[in-house]
Amino acid sequence: MLAVLATACGGSNESGTTTTAVATTTVAADVVLFGLPGPSTGLDETLCRPERIVPGEATWVPPTYGDAEIESLRARSLVDPPALLPGDPYSDGSLVPADTSGVCAVLAEPGVPGGYRLATFGDATAAEAAGGVVTHSGACGACSSLQDLAVYLANPDLGEPVRQCALLSLAQGDAATLDCIIGLGFSEPCAQIWAFNSAYTREACLGVCLAALDDPHHLPDGSLNPCLACDEEQSGPIFKAVAGRTRRNSGIPVAICRPPEEVTPVLHNAYP
Repeated sequence: MLAVLATACGGSNESGTTTTAVATTTVAADVVLFGLPGPSTGLDETLCRPERIVPGEATWVPPTYGDAEIESLRARSLVDPPALLPGDPYSDGSLVPADTSGVCAVLAEPGVPGGYRLATFGDATAAEAAGGVVTHSGACGACSSLQDLAVYLANPDLGEPVRQCALLSLAQGDAATLDCIIGLGFSEPCAQIWAFNSAYTREACLGVCLAALDDPHHLPDGSLNPCLACDEEQSGPIFKAVAGRTRRNSGIPVAICRPPEEVTPVLHNAYP
């Protein structure tokens, strides 16, 4: 998830821009966030590192995945892909999974070259007993495929490309946004929830996002800028429930830095 801008819709103030109260979260001074610091991040390695550092636990450092490894993920064939979303889960709560617990695991499909299946298990032990390898925490969803994983691994900062896709809806309609997101490499179900998330954030957060248009992702104290904080609060819960896979529950460091306790250590180089 990340905030994108398009046209004003929904409630507005006197200037005609949508306004939403955003709760800010203060990052404790001794916390090192998990992510990839850089120009768009607004933080340096004193506040954000590609390491999961949790007091009392061993530090976890995710491997770097090269082009060949990412391409090998793209080349896999999912034999039981999720169905397309029949509508917008932001306007139809029945489309939002009620239970998102457990873990999502990859299982081999021997009869299909490069084939695999996805299944949700109660925990990693159950997944391993069935011959599966955990690909993210939480139940499988619209973005759980290895194809979608490859997009995340290859693009540590999806902010600008997704925003450009969302802006297409201004002149060409929502279908153009969806096609553009698919063009980034996402599976169609995953592209759908990204597009629905973008549209909802546009409605809920336009005012704060316009004000933060040129801001880095984080404030100097490590908290999210108001636009991303609004997206996280307003759009995030439904996105995460429907998507299944997120960068943080897949252990992927990106340009938006996250509290380490929200990150799941996952390796992506040993799938059956």
